[in-house]
Amino acid sequence: MNHPRALIAEDEPILAYTLQQTLQRLWPELQVCGVVDNGASAVQEALAQRPDVLFLDIKMPGKTGLEAAQELAEDWPEGPHFPLVVFVTAYDEYALQAFEYAAADYVLKPISDGRLGKTVERLKPRLQHDVERGAELERIVGQLRSLVPGMPGVAGAGERLTMIRAAVGNQIRLIPVDEVQYFEATDKYVNVVTAESESLIRTSLKELLPQLDPSRFWQIHRGTVVNVHCIQAALRDETGKLLLKLKNREQMLTVSRVYAHLFKQM
Repeated sequence: MNHPRALIAEDEPILAYTLQQTLQRLWPELQVCGVVDNGASAVQEALAQRPDVLFLDIKMPGKTGLEAAQELAEDWPEGPHFPLVVFVTAYDEYALQAFEYAAADYVLKPISDGRLGKTVERLKPRLQHDVERGAELERIVGQLRSLVPGMPGVAGAGERLTMIRAAVGNQIRLIPVDEVQYFEATDKYVNVVTAESESLIRTSLKELLPQLDPSRFWQIHRGTVVNVHCIQAALRDETGKLLLKLKNREQMLTVSRVYAHLFKQM
């Protein structure tokens, strides 16, 4: 491949500059098509620029690097190759064992020529093989299953909710968690949907997830968590998109690529 392109997402300007300069020295053919300082911009620019390589800082304002990778995996269009993802992290060697186990590429801060050089040497041959590039989306989805909190198989923390407190006018309504069919993120709120009603609670899905029983409530999209006891069937539409039919409900819920593996046997 001639002139591969990279996008850097790093919120510390000095580190972003260092990474860009080191890449130019170690990989002169690589063109840096953009540098952004937050996760939301990383998603926006990656979808617009379609880079070959994406360097994602783990901790960024708004969205983390893992959340940005998850959103890209869900929204990436059919056809173009998914970028090779390299996580940039300040974690120590013990925390990095999780990345090694998931076969994720990473660069440890502070950035060194030796470590970045090894990453460059791993990336170059992968960019030259279309068959392997075609499997990149599946690879990053597999990594995210191990690395993103809230996914089935990733242990949560804290006490499990048994009751949801939702404001309805001047009253507080208590909703048993077992009656919830699904939770849906809406800006700064979460919509709590039962068979009889919908109620907004002022929290984020990220804050809510660790309090839910992971054997009962599965995240199926970055903005949706469903009660598996309410699922009637998993169906595919004419475009191949996976949809969930809930019991006694006409509305269908969309399952993103990241979570589609949960329903292979349905």
